[in-house]
Amino acid sequence: MSMHVIGIAGGTGSGKTTLAYQILKMFPDNATSIIYLDNYYKDQRHISFDKRKDVNYDHPLAIEHELLMDHINQLKNGNNVDIPLYDFTLHTRSRDTKLIRPTPILIIEGIFALYYEEILNLLDLKIFVDTESDIRFSRRLVRDMRERGRSIDSVIHQYFTTVKPMHDTYVEPTKKYADIIVPEGGRNKKAIKVLHSYIDRIIEAGD
Repeated sequence: MSMHVIGIAGGTGSGKTTLAYQILKMFPDNATSIIYLDNYYKDQRHISFDKRKDVNYDHPLAIEHELLMDHINQLKNGNNVDIPLYDFTLHTRSRDTKLIRPTPILIIEGIFALYYEEILNLLDLKIFVDTESDIRFSRRLVRDMRERGRSIDSVIHQYFTTVKPMHDTYVEPTKKYADIIVPEGGRNKKAIKVLHSYIDRIIEAGD
């Protein structure tokens, strides 16, 4: 089986996950799988909870990208992998894992999906989701408070001390590697139609 790997990058709250799900719905069941870079945050169980909260999770070094690259290669070679899962309430990896099987389409979604050169070389299609910073911040604020147990003060502090400067330094520049730039992510219906046609052509050419 030929596997086609799609990378979806963009800032926090840009709509990457929504876009990934829209692509997932384009194809038959079991044709597509998604790996989220967030699950590859390094294990922090060796340090205290208070120190974990101070880790800069918006720096590329926070991601164990070597493990991700190994998992992508294993899937491309037809092997199953057990990917890590991350517990955002504890700021460390869960002890659970998730089984991912090879599928014709593999989506890699995360802010650094287009950052690491080794992973860039494994991507058949590179997408950058481009959304205004005010919209991204408001989405992150709601998400972190509802889903990750954060206080409004902690979200605002983290955004302006690490999230925004790291985005400007490491995430935004990866836009230049994108084959396609999608404004507003999964909410852009016209872009999704174009993507559907484009991905179909990639798959047909690869087969």
